[in-house]
Amino acid sequence: MKQKKSDAPRAPRPKRPPSVQTHEVRIIGGQWKRTRLAVADKPGLRPTPDRVRETLFNWLGQDLTGWRCIDAFAGTGALGFEAASRGAKEVTLVEQDTALVLQLKRVQTQLQASATQIVRGDGIAALKHLEPASMDVVFLDPPFDSVLFDAAVLAAGRAVALGGFVYLEAPTPWSDAQLEASALQVHRYLKAGAVHAHLLRHRALAVA
Repeated sequence: MKQKKSDAPRAPRPKRPPSVQTHEVRIIGGQWKRTRLAVADKPGLRPTPDRVRETLFNWLGQDLTGWRCIDAFAGTGALGFEAASRGAKEVTLVEQDTALVLQLKRVQTQLQASATQIVRGDGIAALKHLEPASMDVVFLDPPFDSVLFDAAVLAAGRAVALGGFVYLEAPTPWSDAQLEASALQVHRYLKAGAVHAHLLRHRALAVA
């Protein structure tokens, strides 16, 4: 004889704790080529797409041996760690968010990236504190909804060496007229989805 199922309501199942969603950023070239780094999701955090980074480092010539670089709005660190992977002598990654700084330090430890320095602070202030014309590459990728672009470009123009490069990632294209105060000029340009990628050089050296 079959037993009747109990009509008593079942106790609700305990809810699973919310998982921390992660995505990955992949190093494109150099000694850590194909290394995938987990990056925690965070509002406004927008890693430079693989395609854009690949194009950028094609523009820069792949081998950055001996170069001095600063990633002024490091975020995931994709640009700075990519530069270190390709031989840069010195890479400073500047980030204000405490959680992102801790993640950058974890990546630094994972890669044993001795050429990198992680700094918690303001990217524009860090650029202003550099010796003039001391950087071979300045990476600028401020939050797209910020008002930091003009000040960042101006500070980068002062910090970059005469033969160096400034990489600017922005939500809109930048013209040479907008760059006039910084003495920089658009050297290369790429649009990929919502990203407008610019490689800038000092006006005296820029080649169309």
